[in-house]
Amino acid sequence: MKLASATTLFFTSYCQGFSPMARNIVSSRTLVAGTSTLLREQRMAEKVLANAKFPDEWPFTESDLTRADESPDTVFYETPRLCYHIDDAAVAALTEYYGETLNDGDDVLDICSSWVSHFPKEWKGGNVVGLGMNEFELNKNERLSSYDAKDLNVDPTFPYDDDSFDKVTCVVSVDYLTKPKEIFAEIGRVLRPGGMALLSISNRCFPTKAWNLWLRTNDLEHVFIAGSFFHYAGMFEPPSCADISPNPGRSDPMYVIKGIKKA
Repeated sequence: MKLASATTLFFTSYCQGFSPMARNIVSSRTLVAGTSTLLREQRMAEKVLANAKFPDEWPFTESDLTRADESPDTVFYETPRLCYHIDDAAVAALTEYYGETLNDGDDVLDICSSWVSHFPKEWKGGNVVGLGMNEFELNKNERLSSYDAKDLNVDPTFPYDDDSFDKVTCVVSVDYLTKPKEIFAEIGRVLRPGGMALLSISNRCFPTKAWNLWLRTNDLEHVFIAGSFFHYAGMFEPPSCADISPNPGRSDPMYVIKGIKKA
């Protein structure tokens, strides 16, 4: 059964009791009613997926995944943006998390990659591959062994063999991917059994390029949406969320949704 407002209905139904929903949140910039609400949301983020129940069928509609600007993404991303898309504190928190999660020698695919992947300087990766939109940005990324420039919203298939990577990372970009069902199936395909996908999200975005449902929902619902993508891929253990927000209420929030491929 398709749901007219997928997340609003099934998140409220299945996650009721975690926290009051901040219904005044109208954009991905998280316009909350006061710092206390924001702090409460961040404390609850790790619980969102703990006992999550998802509809039997994929609930997201075409309207949910459309955007205000449906012009070719190659045009929008043609100009290099050599800047961070989250603040310095959130960057540091993500880098620290990677330092605790990535193992030396890991083969890693960074999707929606750019000029920086936020991996720790001391980490010694194996085959580290970037898959992104802008070749100039990818060429500037010193942590990559190689890269491929490709528009995944046109063709969501990855140009890599099955079971090629130990980890797949994606930093604050899932809300731009208009074919998440296919993308997460590809993530599962290229991961080795027991491999891990690390999907980090915050509350910043290019609003004209983020899909409608993302803009209509808040941080907790974003965690639930992202976790559901792992569920519907059918290749992962139940997803989990780590709240690594460095300074709740004072800097960008940062959540990592983790999916481990079934062995």
